[in-house]
Amino acid sequence: MTIFLCGFMGCGKTTVGQILAKKLGLPLIDTDAYIVQQEGKSIPDIFAQDGEPYFREKETAAIQALCQKKAVISCGGGAMIKPENAAYARVHGIVVLLDESFDTCYQRIKGDTNRPIVQRSTKEELHALFDQRASIYRAHATCAVPGGVSPEQMAQRIIQAVKEH
Repeated sequence: MTIFLCGFMGCGKTTVGQILAKKLGLPLIDTDAYIVQQEGKSIPDIFAQDGEPYFREKETAAIQALCQKKAVISCGGGAMIKPENAAYARVHGIVVLLDESFDTCYQRIKGDTNRPIVQRSTKEELHALFDQRASIYRAHATCAVPGGVSPEQMAQRIIQAVKEH
């Protein structure tokens, strides 16, 4: 089984993914870390040197490559915005939206120097991006798991959602 975790930056994909992967006995693969390894440079460097469109292409390639693995895959915040990425992931696994509030996400990401979009955006701009992406995430996900709970509880909610699917 391949479980793709999606949602806005800071919703807990990596933290919850670590707990979920351990509970399921699966590896956790973070698409951003995978891209960094493939490219040999940080995400801020990729954005600065090659641009966001190049990064998004690498994100698509990563999702297609990782679909072949039985794993919990923590996707970057923009990965499941692209319809073909989400469709490909849904065919090869299950896409779970971690439906966390903007305020929670913002508290986790503000000041994070490894997030180019955060670095170049105001809180208001990030909130607008969050609002813009929310309906897209819902449309592209197989299921949505409500947040507002601990990472451990989120992992349990995901396990339940996957069983019900």
